[in-house]
Amino acid sequence: MTATRRLAAILAADVAGYSRLIGADESDTLTRLKAIRVELIDPTIAAHNGRLVKTTGDGLLVEFGSVVDALRCASVVQAGMAERNAAAPADKRIEYRIGIHQGDIVVEDGDIFGDGVNVAARLEALAEPGGICVSARVQEDAAGRLDLAFENMGEQTLKNIARPIRVYRVAMEPRADAANEPAPLPLPDKPSLAVLPFQNLTGDAEQEYFVDGMVEEITTAIARLPWLFVIARNSAFTYKGKPVDVKQVAQELGVRYVLEGSVRKAGNRVRITGQLIDATTGAHIWADHFNGALDDIFELQDQVASNVAGAIEPKLRRSEIERASRKPTANLTAYDLYLRALAQSSRYTEESLAEAVVLARRALTIDPSYAPAAALVGRCRWVQRVQGWGALSDEDIAEACRLARQVLEAERDDADTIWQAASTLFYLAGEAAMAAAALDRALALNPNAARAWMARGYIHALRNEPEAAIEAIERARRLSPFDPLTFLYAFNIAAAHFAARRFEQAIEWADRALHEQPRMVAAMRSKVAANAYLGRLDEARAELSRVFAIDPKLTIAGLHESLRYAAPEIVELVVTGLRLAGLPEK
Repeated sequence: MTATRRLAAILAADVAGYSRLIGADESDTLTRLKAIRVELIDPTIAAHNGRLVKTTGDGLLVEFGSVVDALRCASVVQAGMAERNAAAPADKRIEYRIGIHQGDIVVEDGDIFGDGVNVAARLEALAEPGGICVSARVQEDAAGRLDLAFENMGEQTLKNIARPIRVYRVAMEPRADAANEPAPLPLPDKPSLAVLPFQNLTGDAEQEYFVDGMVEEITTAIARLPWLFVIARNSAFTYKGKPVDVKQVAQELGVRYVLEGSVRKAGNRVRITGQLIDATTGAHIWADHFNGALDDIFELQDQVASNVAGAIEPKLRRSEIERASRKPTANLTAYDLYLRALAQSSRYTEESLAEAVVLARRALTIDPSYAPAAALVGRCRWVQRVQGWGALSDEDIAEACRLARQVLEAERDDADTIWQAASTLFYLAGEAAMAAAALDRALALNPNAARAWMARGYIHALRNEPEAAIEAIERARRLSPFDPLTFLYAFNIAAAHFAARRFEQAIEWADRALHEQPRMVAAMRSKVAANAYLGRLDEARAELSRVFAIDPKLTIAGLHESLRYAAPEIVELVVTGLRLAGLPEK
């Protein structure tokens, strides 16, 4: 059959907590679902001129020619389900989530595909049990034509949908017990997270203490990140042993993100899985699993806690940056401006670094004590110097160092700001002892601070301590294997091998860094010098030409100035290699 296109209103629905209901009583659940279809859903679809396209175990996809018909149908279904559930225990209720969108669809062999279907399915995931979420197109068409109220949920980024969608929640009739329920807690002014009790699927009740202990370790590790608001273990554990709806839990605890997981056992081996969910959208931010032996369960607890904390930190940062980028400019806070500056800094171009400084400074005009923005100004400045992007004035350097000292003197417990401030004073002021002491403090505060380990490793390399450097950087890579700054980890290992005169390994790791960040001048310089020492002058000169394309003013004299923070023997090693490749003196 030939595929055809048409505009349609699409209704997507599924049963909230379907797996839990099936697990509790499969036969009863399926019987009740069949009765609901026959007695309520199918007649209601027919009465509102809908076409049931297909069903899944717990879901429905329905096509309507009119937005009004689709919304009337959805509201009648939800009202009918509320009536059916009125006398049922909470754990036995069958509740539907419904999403409705109007858009272009492709019809082929009776099935439908396309953007209209995909958006409707994502809207359904945003709806609360018993609720309806619609797109702005649906709300605009239905406003004033139906006796329904709409609550604006703002623009939402939906999974696998390229553009943000403005979403509205249909205000349903309040449930009979709603007056006794506490209002949802407001979200804190920084990212908020709850670590829920993990499910013990080992089949061994004696392992319950291990599972609970591991969750407590994970909560403690994540709580060391001061830019996060983390719910205390005692509150999160009130959900232990209960069926959990992530959206409901998030509303009750007043958090945006929820971390949940499970533990399985096979012999002496266990597999721990975890997933991080944005409860406001239903999107999965991160998921992974860890395997280990029960021989030393306390060591395994520490390992998993450290790995989870290190892995989810960059994912949370990315999620928060994307959220801030969608926020209207007029409503930006210091935190939003900092997140935008952070996003610009990660683009690693001359223009983006300059824009990051502007945004971070704007954040500081709102809140002069905002340490993350102060630390970021310094980091951008030393990256600009290393890259040769613009001539930094004495005032620029003085400002960066002043802000870095401000961060360290505030004695904050934020390892992420401390490593940046420490690095600024190391690179721009040559204060190696202060930088090393600050990094020690950062790592005492948070032993899982991957970037603090990275910064410590680079200082070791430049102080001609290559083995200590590699040990620290490898620890950082293990803690945060998917860090957006992976290229810095690779370059720092290249620098350590270069300091140890292992030039082949230095080239290999510099290439890894350049694969991730092709414009990284410091990695290019390492390749130039390493190739020169190996007698590969053609390769060294070819790489030097690529350096000049980014930093055309680089000279031996300038290199001496920019490397003044390094040990004299390291400076001489770098300078001699670049001189062999043909870098001019002045």
